[in-house]
Amino acid sequence: MLEGWFLWFILFWTVFLVSMLAIGGFFMFRKFLKRLPKEDGKSDLDWQDYYLAKTKHLWTQNEKILLEELVEPVPELFRDVARQKIAGKIGELALNENASKITLDLVIRGYIMATPKRDHKFLIKRLKEKQIDYTAYKALF
Repeated sequence: MLEGWFLWFILFWTVFLVSMLAIGGFFMFRKFLKRLPKEDGKSDLDWQDYYLAKTKHLWTQNEKILLEELVEPVPELFRDVARQKIAGKIGELALNENASKITLDLVIRGYIMATPKRDHKFLIKRLKEKQIDYTAYKALF
């Protein structure tokens, strides 16, 4: 029979393993849902990849640097995913507007649309540091 410290170790280990499996399963399920095709036959991630491929040549060095600064607070493990999601939304806006290049305006609007509200505080802080007027985007916040 299990007694003493070994019993507590086994209980702790069981709870730990179940918790880690649940967390991992949650994130895997979310990724699975994003890969499911929609009515048009393409998934959210397929469209994101499409927009990235179609607008890759429109990016200038300044906008790439700004995007890197904007995804800086995201933990490194998730930074690539965040960068792709935001760049995909910016690319979608650029294609819809037939833009000849990615502009500061597109980067800011794409960031606002692609990120949750809690990240908008960081954007405002970063725009203030760079002395960029963001009053035109208040309706999007």
